Amino acid sequence: MNQYLEISGEVQEALRSGKPVVALESTIISHGMPYPQNVETALRVEQTIRDNGAVPATIAIIGGKLKAGCTAEEIEYLGKKGQAVTKASRRDLPVLIARGEDGATTVTTTMIIAAMAGIKVFATGGIGGVHRGAQQTFDISADLEELAETPVMVICAGAKSILDLGLTLEYLETKGVPVIGYGTDELPAFYTRHSGFGVDYRIDTPEELAAAFRAKEACGLKGGMLVTNPIPEEYSMPVEVINAAIDQAIAEANEQGIHGKACTPFLLARVKDLTGGDSLAANIQLVLNNARLAAQTAKCLTLS
Repeated sequence: MNQYLEISGEVQEALRSGKPVVALESTIISHGMPYPQNVETALRVEQTIRDNGAVPATIAIIGGKLKAGCTAEEIEYLGKKGQAVTKASRRDLPVLIARGEDGATTVTTTMIIAAMAGIKVFATGGIGGVHRGAQQTFDISADLEELAETPVMVICAGAKSILDLGLTLEYLETKGVPVIGYGTDELPAFYTRHSGFGVDYRIDTPEELAAAFRAKEACGLKGGMLVTNPIPEEYSMPVEVINAAIDQAIAEANEQGIHGKACTPFLLARVKDLTGGDSLAANIQLVLNNARLAAQTAKCLTLS
């Protein structure tokens, strides 16, 4: 086992006995929501996974250790420390480990640590992608590269409309990553069910999701699988409302020279303010929805 990897006792026992396990990221705790909603939401997501018959494994870097399965106290620690915790992508891991520092894992690093631990299913909010104007800035999320390399199924509510969704899909196609719509033929756009872009395949049951992932593994195909699960209809925000807020937030980020990994937290915070908090409520509900589907799918995978 990797000397820097620490798997909690509960997660170790679940993996050893063939029980379903679902990975969860920690950037949503430290960078995605304010305290105390971040901690409350993280614990609700874990409970949702338990209620659906699986074991949650919140992933983070604490004191230079790669944690697969955080305690409630560690989640509280990450939530209170907030943005003082490094938002850790692949490039950050060696230095954070060597220095014994903390890191909140993005989609990329959650996939890496989940794969190290032997966890195959990961529930998150939304993935990163190709940013608007990437033709000039080359601002492309490392999430897309990780999906091309690491064998983990990522269940999310699509990609945020702060991104260039068309180019994000093109990039994933080039990398051979299957983009699946769960119960939909259209790529969901995080806060809303609609983007105007199609997915590669529609799948309607957790059993078929598990079967597709098993087939990919059996064929030795590298990389992950992206499952886009639309936010429940009752929480979906009107496209014109969310797009107007995003456009304004992007304009403000450009004016202030905000870019790189500081960009997404800034945009999400501004969108929350511009929508009167509605986007935060939607964010919480879509994560819970993804956790339910991830637990159901992980259960199907363990039955193979």
